[in-house]
Amino acid sequence: MDGLAERLTAVRARIERASERARRDPARILLLAVTKIFPAEAIQDAYALGLREFGENYVQEFEGKAPAVSGLAGARFHLIGHLQSNKAAKAAELFQVVQTVDSAKLARRLNEAGRALDVMLEVKLSEEESKSGADPGGVPALIEAVRACPNLRLRGLMTMPPWSEDPEAPRGFFRSLRELAETHGLAELSMGMSNDLETAIEEGSTCVRVGTALFGKRRKQLATDEHR
Repeated sequence: MDGLAERLTAVRARIERASERARRDPARILLLAVTKIFPAEAIQDAYALGLREFGENYVQEFEGKAPAVSGLAGARFHLIGHLQSNKAAKAAELFQVVQTVDSAKLARRLNEAGRALDVMLEVKLSEEESKSGADPGGVPALIEAVRACPNLRLRGLMTMPPWSEDPEAPRGFFRSLRELAETHGLAELSMGMSNDLETAIEEGSTCVRVGTALFGKRRKQLATDEHR
């Protein structure tokens, strides 16, 4: 992709500057390249530049890309979109990480697939109807349910705050997620995207999910079903 190397350099510089302000080690913050809607070639190009962790939103979409990227040694693919339990088996087949576990039923379905998976719990901290995730009050029971699944390795929490052009707007959501993780002894936090990754890092993010700042604006999505 034209300009990808320069954009990657710029994103890494942003991560380093934010880490310096927060007195954190930038090497401890995962840059997750979000390639939803983009073709497999975008993954291949990013891989050639050293990226190894990729985020996708839709099981069906990534199923179409998977044959073209299955030979990328060391690449790991994270599902970061909402997952219906009836697609859990296919998700477990395609992904190494599922960041959007939001119910005990979904955890059990993923576990039944029989494949070792890293998982994160998606927590809904806003009142937006379009957002998915477990209620904060339900997190203790969900942690217990996931830890009862021998094929699942619980890594931490993720959240998707309401969109805002103001990178400061999500700070309260990020802080709440960090405090929730600390309460339950969870070390990893997936929060922050292209527009607000600095704020997320300052609030403790260990994984920033970056798409637009790396790959540019996405083409208009043809499908309307967000849960495919």
